[in-house]
Amino acid sequence: MIVLRAWLTRRTWRELAYVLSGVLISVPTFALAVVGIVVAAASVLTVGLPLLIGVLALARLTPRYFRAHARWILGWRWDNPPPLPGRTLWRRILALPRDPAAWRALTYCFARFPVTVAGAYPAAFTVVAGPVALTYPLWWFLVPERFALVDTDTWGHTWVVALQGVAVVLVLPWWLRLIVLTDGFLTRALLHPSSAEQRIAELEAGRAALQADAAAMLRRVERDLHDGTQARLVSLGVTLSRIEHRSADEDVRKLAGDARGTVTEALAELRDIVRGMHPPALDDGLDVALSTLAARSAVPAEVTVELASRPPDATASALYFAVAELLTNIARHAHAHRVRIDLRTVGHHLRLTVTDDGRGGAAISPSTLRTDTGTGPGSSAAGSDGESRPRPAAARTGLAGLARRAAALDGSLTVDSPAGGPTTVTMTLPVEA
Repeated sequence: MIVLRAWLTRRTWRELAYVLSGVLISVPTFALAVVGIVVAAASVLTVGLPLLIGVLALARLTPRYFRAHARWILGWRWDNPPPLPGRTLWRRILALPRDPAAWRALTYCFARFPVTVAGAYPAAFTVVAGPVALTYPLWWFLVPERFALVDTDTWGHTWVVALQGVAVVLVLPWWLRLIVLTDGFLTRALLHPSSAEQRIAELEAGRAALQADAAAMLRRVERDLHDGTQARLVSLGVTLSRIEHRSADEDVRKLAGDARGTVTEALAELRDIVRGMHPPALDDGLDVALSTLAARSAVPAEVTVELASRPPDATASALYFAVAELLTNIARHAHAHRVRIDLRTVGHHLRLTVTDDGRGGAAISPSTLRTDTGTGPGSSAAGSDGESRPRPAAARTGLAGLARRAAALDGSLTVDSPAGGPTTVTMTLPVEA
């Protein structure tokens, strides 16, 4: 009974429509897969490499292409492939030849076409010839012998054709289910993102969201402290100043003066904390913020900023604090007379270069990133007399912290600091956050 009722279910007709239309859907992607295979087998180190990258980029779009077709007919759904690693377009392009999702999608494009053809050809033949075969005993009387589809010399032989038609019609729904199950297996194996890829995509999205949330929270806290706490401290300081000047009691005046001094110190510390969380100068752009840092630097500094666009908040904060850390280390350890700060857009990256004319000797080693041998620009591992001398922790961890901060934003930090100077520290960050 199940065999006889198969044609009465919606599933059979949906799968028939899916397989027949799948042939047309698969033709362009099969051609894409053939081109990819030919290019991959050819010289990928010369002309073929850009073409292969283009093929893989198109292959990454095919899961959505196939998903629209499968969702409309069969109700299938799956997630998009995870985004390519890298924060810039150039890095994502370079990652394509090593991207497993692109290669799996290209494999599916190649494998799907023969599978759908294996289902569509019998389906199309059965849909057209099946009803004819079922009614062939009737056609034997109506159609002249010279137009007969099958060589049957007697009417009894036409029933053999009819039985064959019955068999084909009854078997087709189960053949369609086999084809659809095979296609579903290929889809799950090649188009569905793996659990590891989904986890990586979730972690990357979470990191970006956390960076944005942290930047927004710091700006909110800075604004609240500036508009609330600092304003109250200023008001308190003014009130204490009035008490100090208006009171006739010397003890009261002295007590008010001491309290006002404490308030002033607390206000200065609070402003330093606010600048450490989110410098207000960043709201006016990196050029203004870096010029402000240069103006406050103990070593004379000149600033050059050439940016194609305003960078994201996380990137701007990293660059600002990098310059602040480098200027502090130069003032403490480099014995420099001049500093040059250069920030510009180079391709899809932001390149920050800080150069001082100090004594040099700064370096980043693997132990720097783990423990304590990293230094700020211009600092050296040995004193002027050539003997090793200990330095404070701040001097030992400056470059290590900057290197970790750059790596967290998918960037890099390099140091060129020969003995005797000059020292050049270069931080490169992607334009996109």
